[in-house]
Amino acid sequence: MRVLCLVLLFHASLQLQCDKGDIRAHIGGEFILICTYDTNQFLYSKKYWCRGDSRNTCEILVDSKSAAKTKNTHRTQIIDARTRGLFVKVTNLQFDDSGVYWVGIDKIYADIMTSVSVVVTQVPVSKPRLWPLSSLADRSTCWGKSVTVRCGSEGGTGIQYAWYLKDILLYQSSDLSLHCSLVEKDSEYYCVASNDINSEKSDLVSVQVLLSADSSCIYVVKIQGQPIYDCADRMSTTTVQPTPLSTCQPIKTVHSATRNLTLPINQTDHNPFFRRTWCGLPLWYSLLRWSSFASLLIILSAVLQCIKTRHRKRVKRRKKVRFRQHRHLAQRR
Repeated sequence: MRVLCLVLLFHASLQLQCDKGDIRAHIGGEFILICTYDTNQFLYSKKYWCRGDSRNTCEILVDSKSAAKTKNTHRTQIIDARTRGLFVKVTNLQFDDSGVYWVGIDKIYADIMTSVSVVVTQVPVSKPRLWPLSSLADRSTCWGKSVTVRCGSEGGTGIQYAWYLKDILLYQSSDLSLHCSLVEKDSEYYCVASNDINSEKSDLVSVQVLLSADSSCIYVVKIQGQPIYDCADRMSTTTVQPTPLSTCQPIKTVHSATRNLTLPINQTDHNPFFRRTWCGLPLWYSLLRWSSFASLLIILSAVLQCIKTRHRKRVKRRKKVRFRQHRHLAQRR
């Protein structure tokens, strides 16, 4: 009996054969199944496409005589080209289209059927590209302003994005926000775009910190394909303000390696006198301030001395007048 069943199945397979038994396609895509059958016996028989785990209970979705009508009929076609073959086409695939299907030929007592497995997956993710939401050429980071870098893939469905720093997950988002509290030292960031099918890694976002601080920091962001810039002129005029309780310390000036290549430099930077600082202020400004203060003290001292001199003269005059008056009264007596 078992041998008889195998013989019947083999005979049926010769009567109906399809080019695929397993189909994997992407969501929103389509597939075409090509089958051949015994045209001597079934040239005018009805052919159909049905869905279900069992050949006995599967639901007919569409047939070659357009008798079956289901909600998915507009996305499914079965074309009987007779001697050229039998074609099944399904478009606009959805996740719930995954399952077991059957191609069948109507026959008295027992239909001729062959099964096909369909799996619908996500569209693979393409390599993400990076771009800033504001122009890096404006050099906003030279003045401590924040910059947002966006990560996006042109290809793929159901994509999730995540940002990493040295293989350490920072957060899951398509945007990377760079600001003074985050960029404390030179770092390299990258984005990973992924879905259920695959994952792709972006190019690096290089951050060079020229001056770290809680506010008004200076840093440079480099992204492949974006304008290259530096903060050389900004660094040449930047000083560090001391804390209220700290004593005055010499200020170290940081210079960019590309300073003389891209940007004009403040003319005062060529003179060592203008580069020196004291207590967080340029030396020439400190000297000018203290000399002005000294000049003001000298002027005030001169004014006070003049007032005292005039006062003494007035006192002497009054004493002389009183002495003459007393002497005149004494002579009268």
